[in-house]
Amino acid sequence: MGFGGEARGVVVRYLNKVAKDANVVEAAAPPPPRRAPAPAPPVAAAGSPNQFRGKAMLPRFAAPRRYDLRLRPDLVACTFTGAAAVTVAVSAPTRFLVLNAADLSVDRASIRFRDLAPKEVVFFADDEILVLGFSNDLPLGEGLLSMKFNGTLNDQMRGFYRSKYQYKGKMKNMAVTQFESVDARRCFPCWDEPAFKAKFKITLEVSSGMVALSNMPIANQTVTGTIKTISYQESPLMSTYLVAIVVGLLEYIEGVTPEGTKVRVYTQVGKSSQGKFALDVGVKSLHLYKDYFGTPYPLPKLDMVAIPDFAAGAMENYGLVTFREVALLFDEESSAESSKQSIAITVAHELAHQWFGNLVTLEWWTHLWLNEGFATWMSHLAVDSFFPQWNIWTQFLDDTTAGLKLDSLEESHPIEVEIHHASEVDEIFDAISYDKGASVIRMLQNYLGAERFQKALASYIRKFAYSNAKTEDLWAVLEEKSGEPVKNLMTTWTKQQGYPVINAKLNGNYLELEQAQFLLDGSSGSGMWIVPITAGCGSYDMQKKFLLKGKSDRLDIRNITSQCSNQEKGGKFWIKLNINQTGFYRVQYDDKLAAALQNALQFKKLSVMDRIGIVEDSHALSMACKQTLTSLLRLLYTYREETDYSVLSHINTVSLNVAKISVDATPGLVGDIKQLLIKLLLPPAIKLGWDPKNSESHLDALLRPVLLVALVKLGHDKTISEGVRRFGIFVHDRNTSLLPPDTRKAAYLAAMQNVTSSYRSAYNDLLKVYRESDEAEEKGRVLSTLCYCKDKNIVLESLNLLFTNEVRSQDTYYVLQGLSVETRETAWLWLKANWDRITKKYGNTQEGGFIRYVTTLFSSNEKAAEFSSFFATRKKPEFERTLKQSLENVRISARWIQGIRSEPRLAQTVQELLRMP
Repeated sequence: MGFGGEARGVVVRYLNKVAKDANVVEAAAPPPPRRAPAPAPPVAAAGSPNQFRGKAMLPRFAAPRRYDLRLRPDLVACTFTGAAAVTVAVSAPTRFLVLNAADLSVDRASIRFRDLAPKEVVFFADDEILVLGFSNDLPLGEGLLSMKFNGTLNDQMRGFYRSKYQYKGKMKNMAVTQFESVDARRCFPCWDEPAFKAKFKITLEVSSGMVALSNMPIANQTVTGTIKTISYQESPLMSTYLVAIVVGLLEYIEGVTPEGTKVRVYTQVGKSSQGKFALDVGVKSLHLYKDYFGTPYPLPKLDMVAIPDFAAGAMENYGLVTFREVALLFDEESSAESSKQSIAITVAHELAHQWFGNLVTLEWWTHLWLNEGFATWMSHLAVDSFFPQWNIWTQFLDDTTAGLKLDSLEESHPIEVEIHHASEVDEIFDAISYDKGASVIRMLQNYLGAERFQKALASYIRKFAYSNAKTEDLWAVLEEKSGEPVKNLMTTWTKQQGYPVINAKLNGNYLELEQAQFLLDGSSGSGMWIVPITAGCGSYDMQKKFLLKGKSDRLDIRNITSQCSNQEKGGKFWIKLNINQTGFYRVQYDDKLAAALQNALQFKKLSVMDRIGIVEDSHALSMACKQTLTSLLRLLYTYREETDYSVLSHINTVSLNVAKISVDATPGLVGDIKQLLIKLLLPPAIKLGWDPKNSESHLDALLRPVLLVALVKLGHDKTISEGVRRFGIFVHDRNTSLLPPDTRKAAYLAAMQNVTSSYRSAYNDLLKVYRESDEAEEKGRVLSTLCYCKDKNIVLESLNLLFTNEVRSQDTYYVLQGLSVETRETAWLWLKANWDRITKKYGNTQEGGFIRYVTTLFSSNEKAAEFSSFFATRKKPEFERTLKQSLENVRISARWIQGIRSEPRLAQTVQELLRMP
């Protein structure tokens, strides 16, 4: 699954209620409780249906081989009817069949297996399982299980659901599926686990005017009256979570790969031209992956569809990939340059899944990272090949930073996390599975070498094609092909949470290294890793590579320092560990080494990636009170002549975090600190200006809005005034060249600075822009600015938009994104007062986002206790991890504040830096 903003495959899936009558079993349930894992029974010859309750997985004594599905969605009534005929192989003595179902009404009278009617039909709501009990043991071998069912096209963006869109001025419904991870069971009764691969033969009955898509090409279709019946070709072996259906009024553009595979981008009517860029990336991706994996794309066609309501960023359904509109459509008039890059990454990510995930599928959700980490890493490899001028591997450090940040919490989790119940799966679609997963893959590739790594991956794909694999299977192939101890090395990174900080100290001719688990709360965990260390001195020509296998080691550096002659002038003497940040760890240098690196920064001796790594490590060490904010500010000032987009993007993020913590830590100094940060970011912003230039690069276009938004948020008067001026012109002329898509957010934020309850014209103008735009990207841009206001009544009005039909459920996080420290108390009071409404409207899918965005604005232990108390009686499994992580972040901020307040030279340093040229 791909990502869009905060929606990084993050949709939590749960159930509603249970009801029965003589012939109908209602498959729905309340949120399931947590439970300890229990192994599924291999044999169940006797006993009652109760024996299948509370199991981590379905029993293995029967498995599907082929599904023949017939579905008829009613887009007006928002319901659907269906019939399933499943070829089931019974492999051990049993009188039971156990499968998944949720939110379905199953017609009990229609259920047959080998023409036998079940004696018992029991649905266990909390487990989402349907147990069919027969009078006698079932014959071994294959038999046909058939049943009829019906359900609702829900508005939860999961299972078989409805998405709304405008067509000729009228609101229409589209029928869409989203099954990852455990929601195929909401569309049809099935063995809804990735290991139960089967073939699918799907038939749809739809209104004759509709376009209906599924995983495979159409085999045949007939029209009877107003109903069109479409039968699709039978699929290869695949898991249920990859089955897909889309029905609606759609148009498409088409391309063909060099191998002859037809690729299409489907959109709402009138938007197909916006799919050209994604189509080009899609065609190129299929061609590149065929060569990289040494295996052709497995299906006859690939469709990519833009869905108006979509919870994640995108979903890799086999042959029918679904996307948010903003993740697939690029409009030259209304899309920002950053969107082009985001679309390229997302398309390449989902198409990498066609091999890594779809052709070879994780055995169980514990191995989710195999899907997501590899697709994230592969997407960067592909985009770097298509657009080398984007320096995408440098930008990949954004992902590494996100992984390092989350994994420095006590409430993180291992890459491989035990899943004990279906309700727990969606908690791990996060920066650990995606970003840390991709980062440790990059670390391993760097250790093994690109060519060895690629050949081993291709061998792995061929070996496990059309079947399932687990992490150990990948390590075994990589170890066999490379001759390196891959399993021992990588197990330390995937089976335990966290990562080390390497403490580096120079002692004569030796560099002494010691590892300890890094935690942002300042404590030191017990973790121990096999760490691929890279080190360089004075230049990038002489590098040392070795594995740190224990707590400490020392490195003889005479051979790599001889060229330096220990000169400490001109930035010649420096030692840098984790060259180009290929390792997933942080480094803390002793004072001498740190000073030498800062000198090397000053003299521009370090690579872009290393410049990023140094500031990110220093920021994290400051937050953990292992270094002072004073030293961090001095380091930041060293970057005052920086021009690289990626480096400045990281400097910008660190600067805004420093400004935010200063509000509480040093209220009397916050103005000066902001002026210092403005001094740092203003020169490159002035150089770029507000207006794009014909000759500028993609990276310049990305940098401009980053700097302008930061300057507005830091309170730079001239930037705010210019943003307000340009916004005023834009309001009266939406086509003005003075406010192209890239700089609109900065202008919108600037305009919101002056909004109050009595002076709200700019706010009204923004709402008008929102209501009149039919572009998802522009709508998101406006929503993300509406709460960035000092007036609490305006903030409340903006938050209350979330209870109207004006904001799509998928776009909630945009509104929450705009909240700021100034109005955090207003947001918290609103959250408390409206929690029941939030729960009712957003179900179990987005509550964690509300918690995260509001609580992490605060930075005191008292507030953390208040949050904990409020949610103590409102906890749910689906946001429990998010709540714990949010509370931990609040406490980390509180501790950082105490550390900052004890720094004796902070104010003096700020004044010194302000006076410096």
